[in-house]
Amino acid sequence: MGKAAALAFAAAGSRVVIGDMDTEGGESTVSEISSADGRAEFVKTDVTVSSDVQNMVQTAVNRFGRLDCAFNNAGIGGSMFVKTKDYDENTFDRVLEINLKGIFLCMKFEIPALLKGGGGAIVNMSSVAGLTGGPMGAGYYASKHGVVGLTRAAAMEYATQDLRVNAVCPGWTETALTDPVTRGNSEREKLILDMHPMGRLCTVEEVADVVVWLCSDNASYINGHALPIEGGRLVR
Repeated sequence: MGKAAALAFAAAGSRVVIGDMDTEGGESTVSEISSADGRAEFVKTDVTVSSDVQNMVQTAVNRFGRLDCAFNNAGIGGSMFVKTKDYDENTFDRVLEINLKGIFLCMKFEIPALLKGGGGAIVNMSSVAGLTGGPMGAGYYASKHGVVGLTRAAAMEYATQDLRVNAVCPGWTETALTDPVTRGNSEREKLILDMHPMGRLCTVEEVADVVVWLCSDNASYINGHALPIEGGRLVR
């Protein structure tokens, strides 16, 4: 989703800074943007480390002069199909550290830069798991609910300063995170597809398009929302 969003922002004319632990993947995305006459830079970043996040934001300001919007997307799944009483404590801590604290740190350093430039927009990655309960994934559900809370708190705090903060909440999406869950298990794949009235999974491009829209002036009065992108799953 991060790569798709970077490409979509660049296609819309944005200058992009990519923060990731994956140097090879980040540099590859920068090359792809550059080959399409876009402008991008990669900064190796661990979102759980304050100095890394601060450096990522400062690089964006130093390189391009200002920060206008941010998409906070880093996340892991943790243990799936494990009941709460059996959930490993260290895994729980790690999921919340990346999925929740990571987004908090990103906002902590992005907000001053955005306000200095007169405002802007932040989009945080949550999930339908941040809007509903569910079994067999305590760390993931807890972290994604937490992202929604963080988003709403910041949205209220900075609404009068032209800074909007929203979250996106995709359903099952075709990514490297979800592929191992369904790969080779037709019964599980059917179960997941049956959750979605449209009968298919979301694509990363569909998520990216919503993120870019939320950061644009076309969404200028959208603030504090956790927007589902789930093909009608929550309507049931």
